[in-house]
Amino acid sequence: MPNIKSAVRRVRKSRKQASVNRSRKSKYKLAVKQMTMYLNSGKIKEAKSFLPKFHSQLMKIAKTGTINKKTASRKISRIANKIKNSKI
Repeated sequence: MPNIKSAVRRVRKSRKQASVNRSRKSKYKLAVKQMTMYLNSGKIKEAKSFLPKFHSQLMKIAKTGTINKKTASRKISRIANKIKNSKI
């Protein structure tokens, strides 16, 4: 346990931020799973309609720094290419 007052506050702050990041990362993983489920099951129309929401969710999470912006862009790009190249 930290002895210095500022260190105590820092521990409290880092615990709170870790909780927030865990929540955001869970939303990120859920969105990716949902999109891959649509693609693997052949539900291209659902995937196309979910793509804008997927893009928005990933970029919001990336904006806060929970995941890297380039990681989010790469995921979005690869999924968009899979949707584009899939046969309806």
